[in-house]
Amino acid sequence: VDAGLVKRKSLPIKILGNGDLTKAIVVQAHKFSKSAEAKIQAAGGRVEVIPGV
Repeated sequence: VDAGLVKRKSLPIKILGNGDLTKAIVVQAHKFSKSAEAKIQAAGGRVEVIPGV
C-alpha cells in the first residue's frame, strides 16, 4: 500500500511464487503461497503476515 502497488486496502492480498527473486526484501501480505514464502526466504528476505481481512 505504501509503495502504491495496491489500490484497495479492504481486499486481502496473497503473494504467489511466480518468477525469481534475487534481492532480499521484506514482504507484508495477508497470505503467501508456499513457493512464494520459500523464494523470499531463500533470497535472504522475510515474510510478514498481516492479520485480519
